[in-house]
Amino acid sequence: MEKSGFLAKGWQRWALVALAGLAVLYLAINWPRWQLRADMAAGFGARIACGCRYIDGRSLESCKGDFKGLEGMGLVRLSDDPEAHTVEGWVPMLARRKASFRPGFGCLPDPVDKDLSTFPR
Repeated sequence: MEKSGFLAKGWQRWALVALAGLAVLYLAINWPRWQLRADMAAGFGARIACGCRYIDGRSLESCKGDFKGLEGMGLVRLSDDPEAHTVEGWVPMLARRKASFRPGFGCLPDPVDKDLSTFPR
């Protein structure tokens, strides 16, 4: 009896498995670099949006417009906590950073809780 249909032949099945394996390998190799870039972008976004929001007094929606055209900032999401005078920036599934307004000091990024020197450059 002859097999029919998609992936009926053995080589097609193995080609699909090989492509999936290459995709997993690519993700595993590049994930730390993507995390580092996402962490930097989230921190930069939080810090700049905090200054825009609590020093300039603009709305968070207005502040989001400041990032148009900046490479790597398209995935950064921002949220605002008016009571704590804090802006949080995050890249989904990769990084999350906060910056808080302190009178007399301006907007300060919250301390990083990981050693960034271990990430590849």
